[in-house]
Amino acid sequence: MASLVIHMCVAKRMNEKLKLPLNMLLLGSIAPDISKRVDETKTRSHFLTEGEIEDIPRFLEKYKNQLNHPFMMGYFIHLYTDFLWKKYFISELAENNAITLLNGDKIPIDSLLYHELLYSDYANVEVQLLDEYELDLSLFCKEVVLPKLNMSEIPVERLQLMIDYVSTLIENAKKSESNMFNFEQIKAFIETTADLICLKIQELGFN
Repeated sequence: MASLVIHMCVAKRMNEKLKLPLNMLLLGSIAPDISKRVDETKTRSHFLTEGEIEDIPRFLEKYKNQLNHPFMMGYFIHLYTDFLWKKYFISELAENNAITLLNGDKIPIDSLLYHELLYSDYANVEVQLLDEYELDLSLFCKEVVLPKLNMSEIPVERLQLMIDYVSTLIENAKKSESNMFNFEQIKAFIETTADLICLKIQELGFN
């Protein structure tokens, strides 16, 4: 799945058209990943099917009428971004369940090394993404009013855990050598994803 910074970049890019309260939109765009912070699987928070694919129609069936709330719109953006990340971005890099690294080596997607290199590349491109999209994470260092929403998929009352986690990202972000993908590939994914989700939102009747 995409990193937290990638999710926030997609949300911020989309907000150029949506014009929603940015803080709440960004919080929603990272909210599904609270499952990691509370030691739960992603199955509920990400509306996953047995094939580990985000069930977007199931989310919309339950929450479409609440998409006018910036948090819920951000949540939708997160799920759709992860769906596109798996279906198009990673699948284009993978062949026979293996990823070809930038140096030509191949590693299995289900290997420990794959996950290590993936998160290393996240840390690498996030330094550039924070600048490129002028993403000010200091907003997560301020007091954030949690949304008053009733969701069975995540513990909304514990979202402060995600806010605290995001506040450490800048400190931990570092520029290093990419292994799997580079900044331009990620930027292209963000721009394309933002456009595709905007089209989907228009189809749903949200302008």
